Amino acid sequence: MKRTRGALTALAMTAALAAPAQAEMKFMGLTAEEMIDAAFVEDVRGWIETPVVQIAVANQNARRGDLPQEEIDRLDAQWRAERGTDDQPLITSVLSNPVSSYLTRIQANSLGLFPEIFVTDSQGLNVGQSVVTGDYWQGDEAKFQKTYGVGPGAVFLDAPELNEATKSWRSQLNLTLHDETGLAIGHATVEVNLTELARRHRFLGN
Repeated sequence: MKRTRGALTALAMTAALAAPAQAEMKFMGLTAEEMIDAAFVEDVRGWIETPVVQIAVANQNARRGDLPQEEIDRLDAQWRAERGTDDQPLITSVLSNPVSSYLTRIQANSLGLFPEIFVTDSQGLNVGQSVVTGDYWQGDEAKFQKTYGVGPGAVFLDAPELNEATKSWRSQLNLTLHDETGLAIGHATVEVNLTELARRHRFLGN
């Protein structure tokens, strides 16, 4: 069923901006939910649901079809193995495509706000990403199951976690990805640096 952008926004507001209880922790007086609100989600949708992303995801869905679980597991195992070697044909094929280039530019232009961005197809297999993910298949994780697994308009904000390397708090904003008609085609994960976002809110007086 075709859904308008307004309908998707309404769904985003009522869907899972419901994060675990840990999200009630505050960053400079604001919770993750107060900062990553419906307007923030809509802004992310504006740059994530662009033709370069939509076409690539749709093409991978059409090219791969419904892969058997054995093939998904094989690809995921290959990805994990390649992370420890210099020979990385699967990883390179994803990182060098136009979608990954686009997401890498978004990450760089965010000036630290978005440490990681990636999108998957309808089976949860990576299509494009700004950095190398730990695995290739996201289909068994909440980020995929609570977005694409729920349907059009679904949003899932994961619990904040401390990044030990940077001493910054981060949370993953997860969205169902749609084509131009509003049909669900995959999912997107945008990691948000909550420490940086709170600093910007404080600077702007919000």
